[in-house]
Amino acid sequence: MDSTQPPLDDPLGVLTTTAAVVERSRHVRIAMERVATVAVEMARDPASPPGWDATLHFRDGTWRTAGWVLVLDALNFCFWSAESDPANRWRVECDGAVRDGYAALAAALSRAVVEGRPLWDAAYLAELDIAALREVLRPVPGAPEIPLLAERWANLRELGSGLRDGIGGPRPVETLIARAGGSAVRLIAEVVRRFPSFDDTARYAGERVRFYKRAQIFVADLAGAFEGAGPGAFADMAHLTAFADYKVPQVLRELGVLVYDDHLAGLVDARVLLPAGSPEEVEIRAGTIWAVEHLRRALSEACRPLRAFEIDWLLWTAGQTLSVTARPYHRTVTGYY
Repeated sequence: MDSTQPPLDDPLGVLTTTAAVVERSRHVRIAMERVATVAVEMARDPASPPGWDATLHFRDGTWRTAGWVLVLDALNFCFWSAESDPANRWRVECDGAVRDGYAALAAALSRAVVEGRPLWDAAYLAELDIAALREVLRPVPGAPEIPLLAERWANLRELGSGLRDGIGGPRPVETLIARAGGSAVRLIAEVVRRFPSFDDTARYAGERVRFYKRAQIFVADLAGAFEGAGPGAFADMAHLTAFADYKVPQVLRELGVLVYDDHLAGLVDARVLLPAGSPEEVEIRAGTIWAVEHLRRALSEACRPLRAFEIDWLLWTAGQTLSVTARPYHRTVTGYY
């Protein structure tokens, strides 16, 4: 099985910088024997990565969809609650269905479009007040407000100002994507450069570690929303890595691919907060990226070629139906994921 050796061509720098973490990791290890077993099981499974759910996400086939997706991923973080009872979490009702987590965010933003809010408009975002965002993300009666509302509001204002003042023109998001010239890597780099809230990095042993979770998932969501055409056509999607979040490492741990030492397992299982940027949190995220990369390499050898982000989607989807007896995901309060 491959060692944690990043490819020579790693333009995002995510694999290279996280490899250094995995090699030094004290609390998280990747069980390579389980990588081999899980890869065999995945190779036999005919399931395809999930497609873009048009019943949940806004899509009109124009630049407005691209703007809506950028807003979606500017807000795509930290939906978890300290409450174990789903009834006490932030939840949204849309078209008669009550949803929580990421699905609630997508539903709320789709509902906002129906209610006449131009979420793709840079000037609208730049001038948005927090009361308007609170209304957009309003929960069902009796449910709590979405976590980190003020941080989400700041992200949208940053997005609007960056598009309106930094790029300009009537359709700045269209210009942003066009300037990338069909390169996922260039678009990710530009999003990270223009919008600091997307600059998802940490420090470990004094070195900068890149994750770029929301910037990467923005590109993947564009590809999904446009079915790989137009603004969603990228020639270099293979450079994307896993999107290091809460759910995917939880699934990898349940599969036995990620193994936590007793110290970290005790913290995670007791739902103790891990500070953002702590060694434990960085090791979980780096281990997630490399566990998926090892699965990708093993699947390629098994003649089931899947890209890292596609494996991520399969794992994330599996995580939506985990048993109630599954061990919990780690708790970190952060705007990165």
